[in-house]
Amino acid sequence: MKHLSLLLLPALLAGCGSASGLKPQAGRTLPPPAYGATARPTAQQLLTPTTQQRPQRSDELLRSSDQRRSNDFDLPPG
Repeated sequence: MKHLSLLLLPALLAGCGSASGLKPQAGRTLPPPAYGATARPTAQQLLTPTTQQRPQRSDELLRSSDQRRSNDFDLPPG
């Protein structure tokens, strides 16, 4: 019995992350549209991240690095 449950566990967990074909449960609706919106978003629109939720990296540290100028106040301790 223990071996059977160990074999079934991965199969059950594989179905947990399924995101295709999502529909609201029977008798329930999608969230209401945002204030000022003209249409209610679909399930696919709600699942697609916007650029604000997944921003692109905008800084290139290696390309924009410059040589530092000497600092007259950088003295050794003591």
